[in-house]
Amino acid sequence: MSAKRLKRQLIRKRLFTKNRLVILNEDSFEELFSLRLNLMNVFVVLTSVSIVMIALTTYIIAFTPLREYIPGYASTKLKREATENALRSDSLQKVINENSAYLASIKKVLTGDLDHTKLSRDSIVPGDQPALTDEEMQPSKADLKLREEVAKEDKYNLFESAKPKVGLVLFAPVKGHITENYNAKAKHFAVDIALAKDTPIKSIAAGTVILADWTPTNGNVIVLRHNDGILSVYKHAASLTKEQGDIVKSGEVIALAGSTGVQSTGVHLHFELWKDGYPINPTQFIDFE
Repeated sequence: MSAKRLKRQLIRKRLFTKNRLVILNEDSFEELFSLRLNLMNVFVVLTSVSIVMIALTTYIIAFTPLREYIPGYASTKLKREATENALRSDSLQKVINENSAYLASIKKVLTGDLDHTKLSRDSIVPGDQPALTDEEMQPSKADLKLREEVAKEDKYNLFESAKPKVGLVLFAPVKGHITENYNAKAKHFAVDIALAKDTPIKSIAAGTVILADWTPTNGNVIVLRHNDGILSVYKHAASLTKEQGDIVKSGEVIALAGSTGVQSTGVHLHFELWKDGYPINPTQFIDFE
């Protein structure tokens, strides 16, 4: 027990023993600086300096932009770019959802899952309109004057340039015998044209391919979007020469005739024409023979 006490007293004596740190001139041995200290003072000073350094480093990392230069910490620019990318991805997802809904509606049109009563615009009967009298049917003075001026211009204008009366000309996708005509009551919104195998099928007008895929019911199907809200649909093709997103010209080959799909009864083209979401009879605008 006395040995331990003696050892403690020796350690305490070493810690609190006064020492002097002296700086002398090497040539004249003149004392330039002196400092009295002990081991306990040195320990306290080093501990205090360490605590201050740790606190200062913590403050710099937590509350100043200098932390961006420390590996592992994200910069403000990187966070801003990440936020912008998140907003862009959300906008792209919205566009993808809209395109998916549009393609789903197109596929619904192709499968014939439509309500005929909603598509038949002929069933809309206009309201009663009052009959016009002979006096009301007579042209006014301003109308007569305008007709005279137009007649004079047409009479003496020898170089009048001809202007087209139609905005869109539709060409026949194929030439052949129609085996089944358009029949809205039977929900057959197309014409079927008998063809030889691998007959080239052409685009009726310039447009963009919005669907080019194979379906179990209709086989190879390609859908083109044209101006003025017109869609042209080609079904049961043996193969397709265009892909979704391609831009085609009038008369350009887009597929080869075949007999694909469960509903196909032979080599033919099932051709549909749509305007603003309503089916129309293709034979009213296209001569297939």
